[in-house]
Amino acid sequence: TFHQHQFVKMAAMTRAMPTLAVRASTGAAPRRAAAKASKAPLRAARDVRVRDGDAYGASGTSFYTTTEKQESYDALDSVLNAKCADAEVRTVIKEQLDACADITEALRSALVTVEGSSNTFGDAQLSVDVIADQIMWDAVKSSAVVAFGASEEEPVVKPCNPNGRFTVCWDPLDGSSIVDNNWAVGTMIGIWSKETGSGDNGMIGATGRDQVTALIAIYGPRTTVLVGLDDGVYEFSYGCTPDGCQLPDGTFEPWICSRKQIKINADSRIFSPANMRAGQEVAGYKKLMDYYIDNKYTLRYSGGLVPDVYQQFTKNMGIFTNPTSDASPAKLRLAFEASPFGLLVEQAGGKTSDGVSGGSVLDVPITQVDQRTPLCIGSANEVDRFNKMVLGK
Repeated sequence: TFHQHQFVKMAAMTRAMPTLAVRASTGAAPRRAAAKASKAPLRAARDVRVRDGDAYGASGTSFYTTTEKQESYDALDSVLNAKCADAEVRTVIKEQLDACADITEALRSALVTVEGSSNTFGDAQLSVDVIADQIMWDAVKSSAVVAFGASEEEPVVKPCNPNGRFTVCWDPLDGSSIVDNNWAVGTMIGIWSKETGSGDNGMIGATGRDQVTALIAIYGPRTTVLVGLDDGVYEFSYGCTPDGCQLPDGTFEPWICSRKQIKINADSRIFSPANMRAGQEVAGYKKLMDYYIDNKYTLRYSGGLVPDVYQQFTKNMGIFTNPTSDASPAKLRLAFEASPFGLLVEQAGGKTSDGVSGGSVLDVPITQVDQRTPLCIGSANEVDRFNKMVLGK
């Protein structure tokens, strides 16, 4: 069976694991490079082959990674130099990745407590929200290429460097309601040219399609970040220290490219239904939920936008639905959440719906910085199904 083949293959790889090497850039960032560390002795590999059919195997509803171990991994700089022609875009990407690295370290040392304040949407701010947001502000205010910045915590476009080129919008820590459970949370970043739109800050009148790039970071057992480059979506992993990946000075590259040109398949067997309360008022949404159940789709939903949509890039399929109703209005922010994810999903071959017209969320003009939107995003055929069953399009 497929599972038997996979488990046997894994066991064989464990017995004869090749030495890894990293294709390094000219120099790792000193403040990020990992220190020398002694490796603990490897334990003997367990025999994890399936016995007697599925007796010890996973259920048929599980979807495991198909990403195979590589002989070597490209460093961040080498990928950006080859796959991002614009030098200023390369600069802003590296600055934002530095911020994501700092947020990673902060999350590992900060307690999750109520800060005693709330953001402009009335959400209680947690200590980690405030820390992550400050890290992002520090990054854009010290940048030579960022002209304006805006945070979901306080959705006002603020000046940074008058000589800068970009407007950066971010949700510093998506998943405040689940971070206390130690579940995966993330950062969403959209980057526009300040020349887009009708104002001087590149936002009002612009659309998500005007973004020059976007980044989505997820903080879980590992920190990985999706980045839109010239020829597709790439994933970079932070702080990985696989055997054989040391640089000549004994340190490690802070970021390595873990996956390249990621694709999202047109069909999916995974569904992530947000705002299910709307099913009481939107008959089509209730029918769509029934369709997923009747056709034995697998539920994969955590309540965090970043992990629930990010999995579409790791599983190469998925559908996230968030329609609205009068009693369950839109909560997702167009500039801070829907646009960054929409850019990457469509770049990877997926599709988006604005939840109203059925058109792409990337074509919705930004009329307010804190504008909210319904959203359906993921595998193309599943988005079409949403538009037909929920919107009648």
